[in-house]
Amino acid sequence: MRTEFRTMWRAAGLSLLAAIFTVQTNAQGGPPQGGASLGGNPQGQLLPAPPCLSMGPIVRPGAATCTPATHRDWLADITHWRTERRIRVGYDGSRYNLPQLQWAEHSFMQPQMMVHDRYLYDPVAGKYTVDRYLDDLEKRYGGIDAVLVWPVYPNVGIDDRNQHDITRSMPGGVEGLKQMVADFHRRGVKVLFPMMMWDQGTKDPGTDWPTAIAEFMKQIDADGINGDTQDGVPLAFSLAAEKAGHPLAFEPENGPSDEGLAWNVLTWGQYQYTFAPGVDRYRWLEPRHQVNIQGRWDRDKTNALQYAFFNGEGWESWENVWGIWNGITPRDAEATRRVATIERAVAPFFASQEWEPLYPMLRYGVFASRWPLNGQTVWTIVNRNEYDVDGNQMTVPYNQGMRYFDLYHGTELKPEIKGNQVLLSFSTEDHGFGAIAATNGELDPKLKELMGKMKAMTAKPLSSYSHEWQALPQHIVEIASSARAASAPEKMVRIEGGDYLFRVQGIEIEGSNDAGVDVQYSWEDSARRFHEHPMQIKPFFVDKYPVTNAEFKKFIDTTHYQPKDSLNFLKDWKDGSYPDGWANKPVTWVSLEDAREYAKWAGKRLPHEWEWQYAAQGNDGRTFPWGNCDWLASSRGGGPSGCPADNATLAPTPDKGRTMLPPSDVDAHPQGASPFGVMDMVGNVWQWTDEYLDDHTAGAIIRGGSHYQPQGSIWYFPEAYRNDQHGKLLLMAPSYDRSGAVGFRCVKDEQ
Repeated sequence: MRTEFRTMWRAAGLSLLAAIFTVQTNAQGGPPQGGASLGGNPQGQLLPAPPCLSMGPIVRPGAATCTPATHRDWLADITHWRTERRIRVGYDGSRYNLPQLQWAEHSFMQPQMMVHDRYLYDPVAGKYTVDRYLDDLEKRYGGIDAVLVWPVYPNVGIDDRNQHDITRSMPGGVEGLKQMVADFHRRGVKVLFPMMMWDQGTKDPGTDWPTAIAEFMKQIDADGINGDTQDGVPLAFSLAAEKAGHPLAFEPENGPSDEGLAWNVLTWGQYQYTFAPGVDRYRWLEPRHQVNIQGRWDRDKTNALQYAFFNGEGWESWENVWGIWNGITPRDAEATRRVATIERAVAPFFASQEWEPLYPMLRYGVFASRWPLNGQTVWTIVNRNEYDVDGNQMTVPYNQGMRYFDLYHGTELKPEIKGNQVLLSFSTEDHGFGAIAATNGELDPKLKELMGKMKAMTAKPLSSYSHEWQALPQHIVEIASSARAASAPEKMVRIEGGDYLFRVQGIEIEGSNDAGVDVQYSWEDSARRFHEHPMQIKPFFVDKYPVTNAEFKKFIDTTHYQPKDSLNFLKDWKDGSYPDGWANKPVTWVSLEDAREYAKWAGKRLPHEWEWQYAAQGNDGRTFPWGNCDWLASSRGGGPSGCPADNATLAPTPDKGRTMLPPSDVDAHPQGASPFGVMDMVGNVWQWTDEYLDDHTAGAIIRGGSHYQPQGSIWYFPEAYRNDQHGKLLLMAPSYDRSGAVGFRCVKDEQ
C-alpha cells in the first residue's frame, strides 16, 4: 500500500504542475480565475488546492511556499467563483428544502448492493434477509444510511426484459419489492434503484421513461434513483416524480451541469486524487448537496475516505461489483466506521455556508476543513503523510472562554495561548483522521455522546488492523452422478472420453483479469477470466438436442412439478401447455433448479461445463461445433464466413428486435453438429451447466449463446458463441433467474 501512495504522490505532483499551466478558456463552466490560478481538473468535479501545498515529484530550491496571503487569496477566489456561478446558472436550491429529499443531505454511507448478494435473499427459505445484510455491514464497518439496490446489469439483455421487467422479476414481484423496501426503512435506511437510459434495445416500457420510473418507484415506495452513466439526470425525471406525488432524490453517476445541481440533490464523486485534497465543486456550490465518492475497483479505500472526510461528504461503500467481490480490508472498514460515526454526529455543520476548506495547518501533509455553525466550529482533518504527526498542528484566534475538544480521540484539549492565537496539539495517524470542535461553554449533548464513542473506538490504532486485500474464494456446486447406462439411451449420443486441454475464458464486460473475475475452478487458487487445464474426460452420454417443450411437458404431466417460487416459470406456456407449433423448440423460462429436477426425473444430470465443451469441440480445438468458420462474420462486417454450408443450416440468424422471437426448433440447423454429432449447441438458447458460489454471490455458467441480441448498447449481456467462451449469469432466485433465452440439455454417466 505504501508503494501505491508513492505512485499517487508522483501523479499528484504532475497534476499540480499541470494545474499551474492549465488555462480554463470556458468562462461559462470553468473554475475560478483569480490570483490563486486554480487551473482545472480532468473530471471537472474538484477545485484544486494551491500548488504550494504539495512538493510534487521534484523539489527545487526557492520554490514558492504557502503564506497567509496564499490561502486568503485562494479562498476569496473560489468564493467569488461560487457567487458568480450561482448567478450565471440562475441557481435555485429550493428542492433541497423538500421534506422528502432532506434525508439525502446526511446520507454518508451508501453501498451499491447487487440483488444477487446472498446476504440479501435466502432462496432456500424463500425470503428477503434485509436484517442479515444490514447486520453484517453494521458489524464490519458501522452500517449505512442508504442503499442503491442493483437488479439490472450485468444480466440485462439475456432476454428482452427491460430494466423494470427484470426488477419486477425479483422474488415476490412488486409486493416482494415493497416489503424489501419497507424492511430497509424499518432500519432507517433509504433505498435507491438505478435507471439505465441506455436500455433502449429491450421491451418498450409503454410510456415515457420519466413517467414509468416515477410510477414504479412510487408503487414500491423507493426514495431515490441513481442515473447509471448519466451526466446529470434531466429535470423531466424530477418533474414526473413530483407530479406523481412522490419526489425522488436523483443521483447521476457522472457530474451534472452546475444548473442541474438544483434537481440532482445527490451525485457520485469519481475523483482523480492528488496529495493535497481538492474541493468538491458541487459541495462548494451547494453545501446541502451530498456526494458519495465511488471507486469500485480500488482495493485501498484511503483516498476515498480522506477526501470524503475533508469535503464533509459520503462514500459509496461498494464491495460486490457485478458479482466480483472487492471487499473492504479490516483497516479500511475500521476507518469507515470512525469517519461515518463522526460525520453523522456533526452532519449539520457540513451545510455551513461559511465552510473554509484547506484551513491553514502547521504541519506538512495535514489538511483540514473548517465548518462554523451557530457559534460553534468543527474541523475535519486528514493526514496524507505516510507517518504519524504529533504535537502542534493548528492555531486559531484567541477567544476567551472557548474550549477545544479532540472529537476523534474523545478528549478535551489543553490550548496553549500565544498572544492573540491559541495553539492546539494532538496526534493524527499516518493516512489517518482527526476532528476538532470549538465551543464556548458546554459541549452539545450529541457531541458529548460522540466523544464517548470515539474514545473507545480509537483506543486501538488503525495501524493495528490489517490492510491486506484478499480475493474471496469460490467453489463449485457438486453435481451428483446419475444412474449409469451401458449404451446410449434414446436421443442421446455417446461421448468417447480421453485427454482434453480445457481452455475457456469469461466474457464479462468489466473487471479486466483481476483476481475475483469470472469463476474459480477446483484446480485454481482464485477466480480469474482466463482458464486452461489438462484433464481426463470419462466417457458419458449427452442429449443430442436441448430438452424440448414436449419433453418437459411429459415431466410436468408425470410429476405435477410446481416450483415453490413459480414467478416466470414456463412464462410462454398457457393453461399448462406450450403454444401450438412449439413442441420441438427448446424449453425456456426454467431455472437452474427446475432443470435439475427434470434431470433427476429423467435419470440424468446437468453437464459439467467441460463435458459440454468437450461434446461441442472434441480434441481438435475447433472454434465452433461444426468447425472454424464463423457463420456471423458477414453480418458483423467481417467479410464472407467461409462456411461451406448455408449459414442458416449451421445456427440461427440473430434476433435483434426489441421483442424477442421464439427460438428455433432444435433440429432446424442440421449442419451445425459437433464432431460427436451433438446438435443445436450454439446460437439458439443458452444452456445451464455448473454453478459457483462464494460467500456473497452465486453464478451459473451458461454455454452456447442465444439467438437474441438486443441492440444499442455495449452494456447488454454479451454472447459467447465460441467453444472457448462462456457466460456467467448471476443468480438470485428462480423467479429472477428464469429467462426466455436459457434452456438446457442433460448428460448421463456411463457404466
